[in-house]
Amino acid sequence: MTSSIPAVGTRSAEAATLQAVFLDLDGTLVDTEGFWWEAEAEVFARLGHTLDDRHREVVVGGPMSRSAGYLLRETGADIGLTELSTLLNEAFVARIGRGVPLMPGARRLLSELAAHRMPAALVSASHRTVIEQMLHSLGPENFALVVAGDDLMRTKPHPDPYLTAAARLGVDPARCAVVEDTLTGVRAGEAAGCRVVAVPSVTPVPAAPGRIVVRSLEEVDLPFLQALITESRGAVH
Repeated sequence: MTSSIPAVGTRSAEAATLQAVFLDLDGTLVDTEGFWWEAEAEVFARLGHTLDDRHREVVVGGPMSRSAGYLLRETGADIGLTELSTLLNEAFVARIGRGVPLMPGARRLLSELAAHRMPAALVSASHRTVIEQMLHSLGPENFALVVAGDDLMRTKPHPDPYLTAAARLGVDPARCAVVEDTLTGVRAGEAAGCRVVAVPSVTPVPAAPGRIVVRSLEEVDLPFLQALITESRGAVH
């Protein structure tokens, strides 16, 4: 798919120009949400507990501290949160070490953003050590910035990760597009004042006023993301 950034000819058009694109990682760019669940199930099995599938919808898309804490409360496993988080990360890293599959359309979208010099930030609830390993598959050169879950005191669904990305890039959150696959991430982007595209992976993301939901990244390109900003500012109808 080829595209170009729409021409800008007036101040009002400049005010409605997309400044940056913020992308989630697990389930959005890489097909790893199932890896996390497998890692969690494996670790808790070693601790003598079987995870129920109903827990999966709760932990998907969340930060490690929230997911691990929830599973500890539900199972009553005799382990501390810090030790459990370490075990979960180790089990996950072992899986991604065998290769990380990209979501359909991810490679094309990253290449398009890079070709048009549109700043892209990777904004994930995963720990930085995990992200750095997956960047080998995605290409670190495709990202101007990485915000990891262990960089901040509060991560998704709080707006802090996206506000931090915008501040570090020196851009207006309202002129940034967020691409997420979970309701947790979508809420974070919306709370930050960004325009959000939901591409559900493991669990559905319900429709809501102002929320765009698509079936695949293959439906998302640069003109599509630009239109989110121009339309939100009434530049096009």
